[in-house]
Parts: sequence; C-alpha cells; structure tokens
Amino acid sequence: MTCLVATVTVDCRNAYDLSEWWKQVLGYVDLADDPNAPGHEECVIRDPDTDHRILFIEVPDGPKQGKNRLHLDLRPRAGTRDDEVERVLGLGATQLSDHRGQYGPGTGWVVLADPEGNEFCILRSEEEIAASRAGQD
Repeated sequence: MTCLVATVTVDCRNAYDLSEWWKQVLGYVDLADDPNAPGHEECVIRDPDTDHRILFIEVPDGPKQGKNRLHLDLRPRAGTRDDEVERVLGLGATQLSDHRGQYGPGTGWVVLADPEGNEFCILRSEEEIAASRAGQD
C-alpha cells in the first residue's frame, strides 16, 4: 500500500494574500463551495485541470527563517522558463539564485521566493526540453 499527496500545505502569516498571489502564479482557483476571503486563516486553492490543492494556513511563527526543507519546482505550462521567470518576478517574487546554463546551454533553473520568503524553482518548459533533445537549442 502507498499514499498519495492530497494537499500541499504552506504555513504563512497571511493565508488570503498568499493564496491570491499563488493563484496568479499557478492559474489555480478557489474551491467552488469554499471561496477564500480576506481574514480567512485557512485558504485552499486548486488546479482546475487536475484538482491538485494547496492549503495556506496562518501560523503564529512569525516570518520564515532559513531555507525551505521542501519546495515546489514549477514548469511553465507554455512558453519558456525565462519568460515565466520574468512574469513571476513581475508579480512580486524575489530572485534568490540563477542556475541557468549551469550544465550547458539551455539547462538549469531559477530559484525565487514568494512574498513571504518561501523558495520555489522555475524549470524549463516541456517545449524547451523537447527542442533541446532535438538539437534545436
């Protein structure tokens, strides 16, 4: 017997604001029967295609300190990694490190942080990977 990931939970200071920010990044939506609102201490968003869910829960821990022990690796649904990095930076992410080209042309990822400092990476899109394999880099 094995388990499946039902929900990814993110501890945070402001569940509503962070869930709204991540909805813009991921294209996720509120639950139809449980929409998020300012002041909610628990906010769930879901992928409209896969129903994957992320739960944001307010905790009294204060600001995040140190490196995440777990993070999301994001792959653009369309377009390129570099375009997606620019889009997410425009939404208010902070760039922490840049590993593009580290393993040769067209490789690598960029490490960003959300408005509360949670790290995540943006990888190359499936299109970019396929082009690289086809020698079209």
